[in-house]
Amino acid sequence: MRESDVLVAGAGPAGAALALILASRGISTVLVERQHDFHREFRGEAMMPSGLEVLEQLGIDLKSVPHRRPTRMRGYLNGRAFIDLAIEPDAFGRHPPLTVSQPHLLEHLVECASRAPAFSFVRGGTVRDLLESDGRVRGLRVRTDQGEREFSARLVVGADGRASVVRRRGAFPVKERGAPMDIVWFKLPWPSAWSETQLRAYLGGGHLLIALPAPDGLLQVAWVILKGTYGSLRDRGVEGWARAMAEHVDPDFAAYLLANISQISRPFLLDSETDRVEGWARPGVLLVGDAAHTMSPVGGQGLNLALRDAVVAANHLVPSLSAGASDAELDAAAERVEAERLPEIERIQSLAAQPPRVVMGRRFYHRWLRRAIASLVSTEFGRARAAPVGEVFFNGVTEVTLRV
Repeated sequence: MRESDVLVAGAGPAGAALALILASRGISTVLVERQHDFHREFRGEAMMPSGLEVLEQLGIDLKSVPHRRPTRMRGYLNGRAFIDLAIEPDAFGRHPPLTVSQPHLLEHLVECASRAPAFSFVRGGTVRDLLESDGRVRGLRVRTDQGEREFSARLVVGADGRASVVRRRGAFPVKERGAPMDIVWFKLPWPSAWSETQLRAYLGGGHLLIALPAPDGLLQVAWVILKGTYGSLRDRGVEGWARAMAEHVDPDFAAYLLANISQISRPFLLDSETDRVEGWARPGVLLVGDAAHTMSPVGGQGLNLALRDAVVAANHLVPSLSAGASDAELDAAAERVEAERLPEIERIQSLAAQPPRVVMGRRFYHRWLRRAIASLVSTEFGRARAAPVGEVFFNGVTEVTLRV
């Protein structure tokens, strides 16, 4: 295959969005995705105004992508409600938070990119190694359905997620932040007694459970547990851990969980990690999305930050590639991506690390802190004080605007 301008590994939100922008600007782009079907992996569904704003800039209409918007939020501490609020869409401007089917969104992004003659898509392509010569990455060795192939490009973009092969093969240095928790994800039928599309959060006893409307009409449940404790729960079987989970919610939801144990679908353990690559670019290669910065699930930021990475990367790469830049000039453009994105990534990773320490803590002062925080946010004054932190999670830290 002839050399392309850009070879993107991974058709997650960062890779698919970046490939769409590049190809639609006439940059020859090859997108490689190891899965044949986007539904085969667990994918986050929370979208914040910051990510929805990017989709609007890309011209993506969510009418063709399944999604749901929570209209009410209820918080519980030790099984008792401490907050019950309507989620007013006007409070978020044009883009109230919602859940979106990421597999459908990715298919839509790829479909839009496929309209550009400069775009090529390889499904079922597993990255095996980097192709390097003269101290520069020149492409990728990929295992495909037709056998092993070599793809060459002026720039390789690693957007292949938290288990990034590009990151690992490129020996990028990583700064670990750690995470004190793991998450058990599963779905249930939507409770008929819930007249509104509610988001519920249950805190207490070293546990956090979040139940929210999934875009497929089901109830998505995330049970946050202390890291390393899933093994003992798994040994008890689905019924055993479902009963343990029911001990940490209010009576009506506990009864619903226990009555629907047989309906629990696709339980999935997410091994929570938080880290950041130090130096997203090296000659011929750039990392974006989870490959560059694995995010805590706190605040639902992964999907949104990945989309914002794609816009910033495109802003720097398109002018350089369109002008026929030298390798050195292209590398400089890639390096500017990290410089622009780092303040937001650092800020959100730092903020997201704080709640688990309080929510999951089991010492007496953690119990006191949880009660104090619950009392505070149940008041308008307390919510006003917490608003600046919420603003970061909803709208990001920096302005991200597609300029190319």
